[in-house]
Amino acid sequence: MKLSQFKFKLPEEQVALYPPHRSFENEDGTVDRIYNRDQCRLMVIHRKRQTIEMFQKDADDNDTDQYLTFRDLVKFFDEGDTFVFNDTKVFPARLYGTKEKTDAKIEVFLLRELNEELRLWDVLVEPARKIRIGNKLFFEEDGPMVAEVIDNTTSRGRTLRFLYDCPHDEFKRELFSLGEAPLPRYIIDRRPCTPEDMEQFQTIYARNEGAVTAPASGLHFSRELLKIMEIRGFISAFITVHCSLGAFDPIEVEDLTKHKMNSEQMIISSEACDIVNKAKEEGHRVCAVGVSTLRATETSVGTDGMLKAFDGWTNKFIFPPYEFGLANALIANFYHPESTMMMATAAFAGYDITYEAYKQAVKEGYMFGCFGDALLILDD
Repeated sequence: MKLSQFKFKLPEEQVALYPPHRSFENEDGTVDRIYNRDQCRLMVIHRKRQTIEMFQKDADDNDTDQYLTFRDLVKFFDEGDTFVFNDTKVFPARLYGTKEKTDAKIEVFLLRELNEELRLWDVLVEPARKIRIGNKLFFEEDGPMVAEVIDNTTSRGRTLRFLYDCPHDEFKRELFSLGEAPLPRYIIDRRPCTPEDMEQFQTIYARNEGAVTAPASGLHFSRELLKIMEIRGFISAFITVHCSLGAFDPIEVEDLTKHKMNSEQMIISSEACDIVNKAKEEGHRVCAVGVSTLRATETSVGTDGMLKAFDGWTNKFIFPPYEFGLANALIANFYHPESTMMMATAAFAGYDITYEAYKQAVKEGYMFGCFGDALLILDD
């Protein structure tokens, strides 16, 4: 397929800057927000029937004027159906420092630690033109955290060596205390990051640290919803995919077969495989929660349709047409035009019905992006 087939006009006001919430204005003009993760809207695609569902039903199974919300998810699944979650944990990857001598403000985005002993990190810097090998960056006015640029990796990429002599655990705590939630650029260009963003930009089941962006479809799950799912007999399996910024890289080729995805580290345990494969053998649904999970399971599924243990990296790029080997249900968000996540969604549901769902979402005022509304795709 072609890149231009995934263009559409997304109104700026339909890009969610905050998770679902209720706002209260105080007497002093400040605004408080009460967040409700599972109260975003939910749209459902039935891919075999090629139909779209947006509204709750009355006693006669007719549409009402009430939109489905994410908590209505449980109505579409049965006991024994299994959800595959990505339990990666986001760390506070965005820091701001100053360049020695000039005091120029520099954004440093931590990608991953390269060497624990030497305190080497792979990072992105902005503005990159000001940062050269040998430069030093200071992260506190009089604090001990200093980094030296020792290599250029890409146009914006650098390798930093942090000059901080202490036990590694203490270094990491100090480093992360200087950072903030790595919200996508389309959010922080429109509003400042706040301390509460670190909690809101994290799934409630996050466990294994290593992501620099959240597995967004998992953000909709609240503790209350997970408890309801447990009571109803739904099964959960957890894998780890350390989400990188690769999904946000612009695609610069019209022919999608020529686009190369950046790699992401992923771990699928034998325990997760046992849970998922049992569900498949017993004829239950297997629902991938998010595109990162979908990419991982498609990386490790065998030719027999069963999930295999995996510990490594994946650069799988999924776009239509694609024949899926494992999941038969998917929870996704509404993504930006020409994004790799939208393409994976279209591969799963079918291009035509996905494009129609996106048109309906824009028309009906659904919210897009990591804090936006949700899309459930079922194989019926």
